[in-house]
Amino acid sequence: MAYNISALKKEVEGTREWLVQELGSLRTGRAAPALLDGVQLEVYGSRVKLNQIASVSVQDARTLYVMPYDAGQVKQIEKTITVADLGVSVGSDERGVRVTFPELTAERRTQLIKLLKGKLEEARIALKQKRTDAIKDMEKEEMGEDDTRRAKDEIQKVIDEGNKTLEEVADKKEKELEG
Repeated sequence: MAYNISALKKEVEGTREWLVQELGSLRTGRAAPALLDGVQLEVYGSRVKLNQIASVSVQDARTLYVMPYDAGQVKQIEKTITVADLGVSVGSDERGVRVTFPELTAERRTQLIKLLKGKLEEARIALKQKRTDAIKDMEKEEMGEDDTRRAKDEIQKVIDEGNKTLEEVADKKEKELEG
């Protein structure tokens, strides 16, 4: 009987998605709507994400434009983004909010790359734990020596592919940061 590896593959994909989301929140010198994904504000008595009450578009390489579906929320959106302390400048007109990204300094790039490497290491540690858990689950099943060895090799192959994917995601983001 062979070990079912599909659950492990889903967990590895989940780790990759987590890393992509974490790195998406790292601000590069370019305007990225993902930076505003974590911004929530109080509207009509409940907390909602910014992208649920407004459209966020890229105006140019360093500017986002947030246009609320209800023009009466412009000032509240401007205040919420300012309070979120994302390291951006915020200004508004009667129709929406302009979010401008300053150029990154060499020191800030170094800090962001260090943070990126920390997030990558967290993801790698998570994969190691997933490998350990998968091996423990596999060993609970009654299998012959050859099947056990093959299953361990298959688990390791999935983890290796996962690590390679995480590296690619991190390298792409690092190139963006180096700009």
